[in-house]
Amino acid sequence: MRPILIGLVIALALIILLSCGRKPHPRTAMHTSEPPDPPPVHAQSTVAIYDYRVVRAFPHDRKAFTQGLVYANGFFYEGTGLNGESTIRQVEIETGRVVRSRTLPEEYFGEGIAMHDNRLVQLTYTSRTGFIYSADTFDSLGTFGYDTEGWGITSDGRRFIMSDGSPKLRVMEPDSLRVTGTIEVTDRGKPVPGLNELEFVQGEIFANVWPTFLIARIDPQTGRVLGWIDLRGILPMEELTNVDVMNGIAYDTLERRLFVTGKLWPVVFEIELIPRE
Repeated sequence: MRPILIGLVIALALIILLSCGRKPHPRTAMHTSEPPDPPPVHAQSTVAIYDYRVVRAFPHDRKAFTQGLVYANGFFYEGTGLNGESTIRQVEIETGRVVRSRTLPEEYFGEGIAMHDNRLVQLTYTSRTGFIYSADTFDSLGTFGYDTEGWGITSDGRRFIMSDGSPKLRVMEPDSLRVTGTIEVTDRGKPVPGLNELEFVQGEIFANVWPTFLIARIDPQTGRVLGWIDLRGILPMEELTNVDVMNGIAYDTLERRLFVTGKLWPVVFEIELIPRE
């Protein structure tokens, strides 16, 4: 190949790479599940669509690769990912200050977290190992195993519910963390893959759908999607090249406040849902 032609090929490759923007983060690149189509905006459907209003924005650690978010006792509890950077942390809501933190061993890629009976549990991505901590001290209370990838987890007050990126949620006994059943998630009869971070909200499972700005509202009895929350536009356009995907839902049951954030996001948003007409 002539030198001039080689130069043109290299220049074209650089243009393509630069036009693609920020290189996908390893955590994003490793996931291959195809997300569902965006919810219908105009088509009539039995599935409700929700927009949002931002009530408040709270500071969030830009270095936190958020994998799980919980509200409890007036604090956020957050699980972060990436090998060598995975943590579980207690965070002041108003300031974003980390008041307590524990780092996972380097070989573990931290994933979703949930709280039950003052115990925090944390999944890991491909290690098939979960960790149990005291919510008060972050002291270790043991580990548990599972036979899939670990993505998200929540508690409905009686049991844990876990996602692995597929349309299937796993139900887990709260003490032994043994899988006792499954929930197949569907939208109008079609499986919904990409289920990620989970939160139990007023009798429903809310699930981030990777790698979209959508949250599915799921009936925990049938697995049917009851509604879609469309959070596109919640971050300014200029921020989108500096962050990774949306991931992180927390709910304050007393004040009925709903919080959302994402990986490397500068803020946690408190939002109010607005049914789309």
